[in-house]
Amino acid sequence: MTAQGWFQLVFALMILVVIVGAAAGAQVISHTSRVTDRLLTQTLPAATEAHRFQAALLNQETGIRGYAITGDSQFLEPYDRGRQEQTRAVERLRELLADHPALLADLAAVELAAQRWQADVANPTTGAVTSRAGTSVDAASGAVRRKSLFDDVRESFAVQNDHLAAVVDRDTDELARAHTTRNVVLTGIVAVFLLSGVLLTVLVRRLVVRPLRYLTESSQRVAAGEFDAHIEAVGPSDIALVCEAVENMRHHIVAELDSTRVQEAALLQQKDDLDIQAEELRRSNTELEQFAYVASHDLQEPLRKVASFCQLLEKRYGDQLDERGKQYIDFAVDGAKRMQILINDLLTFSRVGRMSEGTEPVGLDQTLDEAVAALSATIEESGAVIERPEALPELVGEPTLLTMLWQNLIGNAIKFRTPGLAPVVRVECTPSADDAQEWQLSVSDNGIGVAAEFAEKVFVIFQRLHPRDAYGGTGIGLAVCKKIVEFHGGRIWLDTDYRDGTRLCFTLRAAAPAVPALPIENEVSA
Repeated sequence: MTAQGWFQLVFALMILVVIVGAAAGAQVISHTSRVTDRLLTQTLPAATEAHRFQAALLNQETGIRGYAITGDSQFLEPYDRGRQEQTRAVERLRELLADHPALLADLAAVELAAQRWQADVANPTTGAVTSRAGTSVDAASGAVRRKSLFDDVRESFAVQNDHLAAVVDRDTDELARAHTTRNVVLTGIVAVFLLSGVLLTVLVRRLVVRPLRYLTESSQRVAAGEFDAHIEAVGPSDIALVCEAVENMRHHIVAELDSTRVQEAALLQQKDDLDIQAEELRRSNTELEQFAYVASHDLQEPLRKVASFCQLLEKRYGDQLDERGKQYIDFAVDGAKRMQILINDLLTFSRVGRMSEGTEPVGLDQTLDEAVAALSATIEESGAVIERPEALPELVGEPTLLTMLWQNLIGNAIKFRTPGLAPVVRVECTPSADDAQEWQLSVSDNGIGVAAEFAEKVFVIFQRLHPRDAYGGTGIGLAVCKKIVEFHGGRIWLDTDYRDGTRLCFTLRAAAPAVPALPIENEVSA
C-alpha cells in the first residue's frame, strides 16, 4: 500500500470509531435519559400521588371518626375534601402507572378496600349515636367494624408503598447503572480516540518519517561521495518507488562517473601525447628555422655563385662559344635564378603566422591602399580598374600579412587577365550570413577564370595550372593567401558559380558586430 492508502485506511478506521462511538454514546445517553425521565416523571410522582391518596383517605377517616364522636357536621368537611383529593389522586396514579400493571393492581386493591370502608360509612348518620354523653352497644360495634375495615385499607397502603418503594429503588439502581455505563462508554470513546491518535503517530513515523529519514541520509551519503552506498526500497509503495528512482539515479551517476574517469584517463593520455607532439613540434620548428636560415643563406650563396660565374663565363669567353654553348649558359643562369625565387617563396610561405609581428586593430582600407600602391606599376601597365567599397571594416590582425593577402589576390586577378581586355577587379564586403562576428570579402575579376575541378588544387603550394612560359610565378600565391586567412581565423574558397572570370571569397573575424559596408566606388588606374 502507498502512504496515502495507509493514511486513508487509518482515517477510515477513525471515522468508523467515531461513528460507532457516537452510536454507542447516543445509545447510553438515550437509555440514561429514559431511565431519568421514568424516574422523575413517573415513579417518583406516582409515589408522591400515592402518599397524597393515602393522606386523603386518612383525612376521610379522621373526619368520620370526629363526626361519629361529636355529631358535629363540621367534621364532615375533611371527609368531603378527602373524597375530592382521592378522585384526583386516583386519576393521576392511573396515568403515571399505566406501564406498571402490578402497581395498578395495588391501586385497585387500595381502592377496593377504601370503597368497602366508605360503603360502611356512606351514611354517617347511620350508627348508634344516641346522645352526646355516650354511645350504645350498636355504636360501639360499628366503630369496631369501621376500624377493621380501615385497617384493611392501611394494609393495602403498606403493600402499595412497599411496591412503589421497590420500583423507585429499581429505577434508581438502573439510573446509577446507566450513569456508570455512560461514563465507561464515553471514557472508552476518549481512550479509543487517544489510541487512534497514537496509532496514527506511530504509523506516520514508521511509514513516512523513518523511510524518508533513511532516504535523506542515504542521499546525503551519496552526495558526500559514497557512490557505492546501496539504497534499499523501504516504506510504502510510493516511497519505495522514490527510493528505487534515487537508486537508479545513483547507478546512473556511478556509470557516468566511471565513464568520466575513463574519459579523464584518456584525456590525460591524450594530453601526454599532445605534450610529446608539442615537444616534437617545437623541435621541428627549431629545425625548420635552421633550415630557413640555411635556405636563406647557405643554399642561396652557391646559387648566386653559379649564376655569377656563368655570367662571367659568358662575358669572358662569349666570343669563343657557339649559340648552343651560350644557350646552355642561359639555361644555367635561369635555373639558378628560378631556384632562388623558389627558395624565397618557400621562406615566405613558412614564415606566415610563424614570424608574427603581433596582431593589432587594423583597418582593411589601409592594408588595401598599401597593396594597391605596391601594385601601382602593374595596374598602370595593364590599365586595370579596381572597384572597392567606400569604407572597409576594421578588425584585429597583422597589417603586413593582410597587405600581402590583398596584394596576392589583386596581383593574380591582373596577371590572369583575358588578352586584349582591360582587367576589372572588384572588391566586395558584406556581413557573413553564418556568423554575426565575421565579414565575408571577395575579389572578383573578368579574367580567364578557373575550372571548377581545380577549386582545391589552386590553394596547394607550387601547383600551377598553366605553363611557365604563358604566365610567370611559382604557384605559391594562393597557398600563402590561404595560410594568411586561416591565421586570422577565417577560410578561403573559389566561387565555382561565378562565370565571368574568377571570384575568390574569404572570411575574417570582425573586431565588432558586422554591419554592411558602404557602396562601392571605382578607382581607375591607367
